[in-house]
Amino acid sequence: MTRLPVLIAILVVQALCAGVFLWDLLSNIFSLRTTPISWQTRELMEIGAAIGLLMGLAMGGLVLYRAHRRSNRVEAQLRVASGAFAELLNERFAEWGLTKAERDVALFAIKGLSLQEIAQMRNTSEGTVKAQTNAIYRKAGVNGRPQLLSVFIEDLLADPLVEGESPAE
Repeated sequence: MTRLPVLIAILVVQALCAGVFLWDLLSNIFSLRTTPISWQTRELMEIGAAIGLLMGLAMGGLVLYRAHRRSNRVEAQLRVASGAFAELLNERFAEWGLTKAERDVALFAIKGLSLQEIAQMRNTSEGTVKAQTNAIYRKAGVNGRPQLLSVFIEDLLADPLVEGESPAE
């Protein structure tokens, strides 16, 4: 449902009116024209310019309204996606039987933190974190961090997050 031709027509009318008014002004300033425009022609130009401006205002308002609605819809979808991801994490962690510590380590690993960063955040040794990540990968049935992350991405892409959307193909 595109209104591009209407928008282009409005812009053309506005550009023509602006050009005529600018030419009229510059020709008066620099005495380029010897005969003035008739008052009927000037009135028609002003009516056309007013109509063009009002149409531009209406179209601008409509575009702004639609952009605002789309922004709200996208924000809602993002909230759904964030909630869906958090819910999916909790479901998978419970399904795999991860301990509290393993859940924390898995979440940090999915976020992309290194073993050293995870160890610092959890105030443990890198060896402990490495052992926990290996336990996580074993319980999840994956070989490493990329496969662990792909489990969640595949699950999120398999089903639509918002009713009425089609799943990703």
